[in-house]
Amino acid sequence: MKKTVCILVSLALLILSIPCVSAETNDKVKTSAQSYILYCADNGEILAGKSIEKTMKPASTTKIMTTLLTLEYAASANKSVKFTEQFTAEGSSMYLKIGDVVTLKDLAAGMMMASGNDAANAAAISIAGSSEKFAEMMNAKASQIGMKNTHFVTPSGLDNEEHYTTAYDMALLMSYALENEDFAELTSQKSVAVDFIKPSGKRNVYNNHNKLLSRYEYCIGGKTGFTKAAGRCLVSAAKKDGLTLVCVTFNDGDDWNDHEKLFDYGFSKLTTYSSADSNICFDVKCVGSYENNVSVMGEKDAFFVIDAENADKVRRTVYIDSFLYAPLKANETVGKIEYTINGKLVYSVGLVCANEVKAYSENKNIFTIIKDLFTYG
Repeated sequence: MKKTVCILVSLALLILSIPCVSAETNDKVKTSAQSYILYCADNGEILAGKSIEKTMKPASTTKIMTTLLTLEYAASANKSVKFTEQFTAEGSSMYLKIGDVVTLKDLAAGMMMASGNDAANAAAISIAGSSEKFAEMMNAKASQIGMKNTHFVTPSGLDNEEHYTTAYDMALLMSYALENEDFAELTSQKSVAVDFIKPSGKRNVYNNHNKLLSRYEYCIGGKTGFTKAAGRCLVSAAKKDGLTLVCVTFNDGDDWNDHEKLFDYGFSKLTTYSSADSNICFDVKCVGSYENNVSVMGEKDAFFVIDAENADKVRRTVYIDSFLYAPLKANETVGKIEYTINGKLVYSVGLVCANEVKAYSENKNIFTIIKDLFTYG
């Protein structure tokens, strides 16, 4: 009869899939914002919010989408852009001049650092042929991400009655954009130097308008926005001990302080832990092979998000039979590691064979068969 190896290990921290809180208003932290959300990018939980699905004018936070699409296109097309009169725009600017030639990545930098409307329009027309066609791309991407209450009209975010989004949708967008390595790297920079293709030798340094990168030690990026109609808008992200939070505020006159306050609240409520299960490796007896044992390891590292108050309640249990039967393939699942809180399963990782183990050939002798029976029966 098979025996089961059951190993219980207590963990001080750790991780799990917390269900998303569905709430139109969950105003746990008082802010000056007309609409806001504090969102966990790792598990989709809403930690706090107010009017999270109310349609709002996003102003230049729109450029998160424009920058993301520009960087995605730049990754597949090494293209330079010549600045002409058709790219000019009112408001904040990268201060490109007619005849300047830059790369698409340079335009992305101009959008994220200086909030350049000229850069946004130049990228849109270069990629799609017109701002209208580019807006179609923006809306298609929004639909892909799950932004159900968003409609983009302009690449820059200048006010338009048909150009709107919600705090919840922008949290989804920022979380998605951070998965793009180029975007994550760019949005985290306090300044970027752009070397122009033409005129040769021209270099401009653009400083990031996002003051949280200097004010808040865990900030990893974001985008500011402002128009008279929209008020002050801010989308930001912060990461601490592996936990990533996204904060969105619309029409908030005290946005810097509100974002810091919201992040502090979020990091006090949730925590994370990574268990290097892929580095676990141990031998299990093997029947039906010339190999006496097979090496077993975790198929991946474990990562959970959990309420901070439950940090000391996580239990780790390894389940695997006391012996395995050949043949076994490399990476074949033969067991599992389960993480529980108060007996409730919160996460699991498969245990897999580290290598292939072949069975005896058909002509093995009777003595070997009898030996197996006495050894493992």
